[in-house]
Formats: sequence, C-alpha cells, structure tokens
Amino acid sequence: MKTVKPLTNSRRKTILINYREKLVPYKNKPPRKLLQILQPHSGRNNQGRITVRHQGGRHKRKYRFIERMAKSGPGNPYQSDGLEGEVMSIEYDPNRNCFILLINYKKYFRYIITPEGLKVGDKIISGESEDIPIQVGNNLPLYYIPVNTPIHNVELKPKKGGQLARSAGTYAKIIGKVGKDGRVPVKLRSKTEYRILATCRATIGKVSNSEANLVRLGKAGRSRWLGIRPTVRGTAQNAVDHPHGGGEGKAGIGHPSPLSPWGKKTLGKKTRKKNKLSDKYITKNK
Repeated sequence: MKTVKPLTNSRRKTILINYREKLVPYKNKPPRKLLQILQPHSGRNNQGRITVRHQGGRHKRKYRFIERMAKSGPGNPYQSDGLEGEVMSIEYDPNRNCFILLINYKKYFRYIITPEGLKVGDKIISGESEDIPIQVGNNLPLYYIPVNTPIHNVELKPKKGGQLARSAGTYAKIIGKVGKDGRVPVKLRSKTEYRILATCRATIGKVSNSEANLVRLGKAGRSRWLGIRPTVRGTAQNAVDHPHGGGEGKAGIGHPSPLSPWGKKTLGKKTRKKNKLSDKYITKNK
C-alpha cells in the first residue's frame, strides 16, 4: 500500500495499492484476441432504461478474457488441458480487483486470475488427471483435491467455468469427502457451504491482492473514474421520490425499517431467489 503527499484534505486520506511493487508488466503488447472493447452502458438495458443505478462516466477500458471462467472468450476454456504454461507477466485488470497472469502455452497466450504466491517464470498445468500435482495455480477436479486445501475460481456446473471465489483475497475450502450423491462440501469465507459435484474444477491457492479492501479512494473524482455516480440519501429527497423523503427540517425515515426507493425492505432483507436449482445444495451459516 502507499499514501500520497497530503497537499489537500482528500489526498491526506488516500490509500492506494503500490502497483510498481506487485506488477510485472509484459514487455510486448498483449495479444489482441484476449482484449475486447467494453462499450459503456451506464446501467441501462437495451431499451435505454436504467436498471442499475449510480453507474456511468467511467474511464475507457478493455475487457480481458480470463481462461477457466464463464464466458471466458476465444475457444474452449479448457483447451489448454495437459499443456504446461509459463507465467509471463503479472498485470492490472481494470475490470476486477485482483491481478491477472499472462500465461504462455507455447501455442497461444491466455489470461488467468492470479493466485497468491505465483511469480514470473513459474509453471502451471491443468486437466482432469489425478497425476496433476497439488500446486498453486494448477486447475483440476474437486475429486482429486485434498481436504482443507485453499481453492478459488470454483465451478458450480461441470464445463461452465469458475463462478465462486474470484475476487481479491478470497478462497474456499473443501471440508469433507465425496458423498454418495457424488458431491463435495465446499465452504466459502462467508461460511456458506455448497455441495458441488466432484467433477467440477477449481484452481489451487488464494486469489491475489488481499489488500484490496484497504484502499481508500480519498476523493469523489477517483470514484467517478471507476464509473460510480453519486448516491443521494433517501431522507434528502422529496416524498414523491423516496419513502424516506419529505418532512420539515431533518425528519426521520418514518418507517419501522429502512425501505428502498420502491418501498421494499432493505438492510437485511434476503434477496436470493428460492427457485434456483443450486439452492438445495446450499447450507448457510454453519
């Protein structure tokens, strides 16, 4: 982490990640096939209506296709199975809070999420064989991973790509053996437990950049660069615009519990859909 010279009040409270110490950029330009221009939609759908509020005005950015992830980009996300790859660089990704690795498989290049501890020059391998060593960065089915081994980028369905434990500093753990139903109990850092098919795959290790939660943007402008627009408090709005609005002076919310702009309960209201197929394989707060 690094701090900046306190020339203004905002800079005095700014804490950022020191990328010069952690990143090792690639000497050449990254392959074009792994990049795609992201068109900003500012939270609007195909009809032009805002479906996600407080978005817009971000800096230009390109999307990096990440291997072994859902919608991972060109080709089969598992076409590198059995091929040994070499880490060429550790790079910044504007679309996620963890770092990414550029892997050279001799035939082509691919990006993956950076596991903690991998360095430039290290070798990784992926596949569905039990002969793959349990080393940081290797990707293999849950069936062959020992209990209590830190894993990330975990699949929920075979061949769909990683969906769990992908953000900076996160990881999951296998807490039991394969059951009669062919599923393995996996515990996340939120203490949520999933029973996932043993044929699903995961990557060994924890996700890099565990200090991402210590970042303090310091000023409103840096938040706007990220595409985050201001959020107006409900109590500061008119009664016609928000359930908390209106009143003379600094009035309270006038409700037993806080409400969203559409009158729905917030702050603790469960929003997970009950009809999801994966829900019957989830045990919370154990």
